[in-house]
Amino acid sequence: QVQLVESGGGLVQPGGSLRVSCVVSGTGFSISAMGWYRQAPGKQRELVATITSSGITDYASSVKGRFTISRENAKNTVYLQMNSLKPEDTAVYYCNTLRWIRGQWDPLIRSWGQGTQVTVSS
Repeated sequence: QVQLVESGGGLVQPGGSLRVSCVVSGTGFSISAMGWYRQAPGKQRELVATITSSGITDYASSVKGRFTISRENAKNTVYLQMNSLKPEDTAVYYCNTLRWIRGQWDPLIRSWGQGTQVTVSS
């Protein structure tokens, strides 16, 4: 059974930077597309960054130019480097394995990890 373990969140001032990590247990990581989602209080979970098995990345418009997704297959780990953070980036951040279905990315693992809280505040 695949498990997702996120870490690295914290409190950061506006304009600051933070890197969050996600370790994926099980096999098949290197051939899987991965994504970072976030969920702010009272809002739906949204996909903010994706990376394919070949390293092609894509971002939501709200984070493009500020966030960078990367992966380290030898460690079954996906990262999200977040720069120029804004208060509206405050959310719990989650990762998941992705599948492309009906023209969009969908999370593959039903059992989400605990997420990691990112709070941007002065």
